[in-house]
Amino acid sequence: MHSSTWTSLLLLGLANLVPDASARPSACPPPVKPGKAIYTITNEKQNSVIALPIGSDGLLYQGTSTPTGGSGSNALTASGKTTAPAAPDALVSQSALTVVGNNLFAVNAGSNTVTMFAIDPKNPTRLTMLGKPIAIPGDFPTTVAASAKNQLVCVGATGAKSGISCAPFSSRGIGKMDQLRPIGLNQTTPPVGPPNTISQVFFSADEETLFATVKGDPTANTKGVLGVFGVEPPCNGRGAATVSEEGKLTQVDGSIVLFGSSAIQGSSDLFVTDAAFGAAVLSVDAKTGAASIKGKATIDGQGATCWAAISPETNTAFVTDVAVNRIVEVSLTDASIQSITDLNNGDPGLIDIRAAGSFVYALSPGNGTTLPAVTVMDVVTKKQVQHFQLKGLGASKNAQGVAVLL
Repeated sequence: MHSSTWTSLLLLGLANLVPDASARPSACPPPVKPGKAIYTITNEKQNSVIALPIGSDGLLYQGTSTPTGGSGSNALTASGKTTAPAAPDALVSQSALTVVGNNLFAVNAGSNTVTMFAIDPKNPTRLTMLGKPIAIPGDFPTTVAASAKNQLVCVGATGAKSGISCAPFSSRGIGKMDQLRPIGLNQTTPPVGPPNTISQVFFSADEETLFATVKGDPTANTKGVLGVFGVEPPCNGRGAATVSEEGKLTQVDGSIVLFGSSAIQGSSDLFVTDAAFGAAVLSVDAKTGAASIKGKATIDGQGATCWAAISPETNTAFVTDVAVNRIVEVSLTDASIQSITDLNNGDPGLIDIRAAGSFVYALSPGNGTTLPAVTVMDVVTKKQVQHFQLKGLGASKNAQGVAVLL
């Protein structure tokens, strides 16, 4: 064979070994999809859910307000021998409402009920109540968690009858709440806080454990408490899953005012805030309930760091402070501070926060003088991209909670 033929065949073979450029995988990761909507409750006498759509750009647009059929309320804060309604942070909690699948659950602290809605997937600001608000066997419900895997919803009540109650849910609504798993707070209704109240109930990443964070009281020298309750599968595959009534309540050494929390994906650890100093990572044994701090951060200049959200985009947590208008980024490994973003947008501070796509959405209820607003921050650039004021939707300084539809 002629040498020129050999050369042509060799070049043809090499060309076949090199993939077409159009078929090569991109060096850049695919863009993170933004969420579809965020939700908060007005927590007024006629409680309502405010729904704000999220655009393809991650920004918020004007939304809707839908009554829950229940009443909001306010915890009390003490000043000397007198008390006054708490606001902002009227419920002294995280997760006053939560979203699972296309369902939303919201607490009604003033009527001791919880409401379930179906979210229209084509129009996520359109909510349809399923059944009626369901009575809670405790006083002053402030926080709610739901599990899609187990079709369970659990509510934390922090008044005179304090504890956690759970029920199955379906497309028809919520079933009957079970008996209260007591949390001995010796509180009143409304409770006097923020210390000595339930902060949050939430499920583990695998949805096999229900957790509860409970604030200690610095004036009484009591520590923060972590409640751990196992989820029990249906008996012989029949019936519904249930949450164990025999939970473990563990005082966490080094904690004082445990508040907002989030399960860390791919780990049994929890990320928590502590209003007494800042934030921490807890190592937790779900079987024994044992919990210990494996890393903590003191956040200088804080008023009360209380709320947390984990961003899958950065694999870090973002925390907020009701008295300081900034968002602090914290490591999920040792709770070390990664960044601080001062917002300078006129808000007095921030409460509940959620992450979706490349953004976090943080609520400021205002203080009665400033309007309630949601700050949208890009988690990569650490810059505010929107300050959306809640006008014409019935929100005031009593507004509480943030949930997101992904």
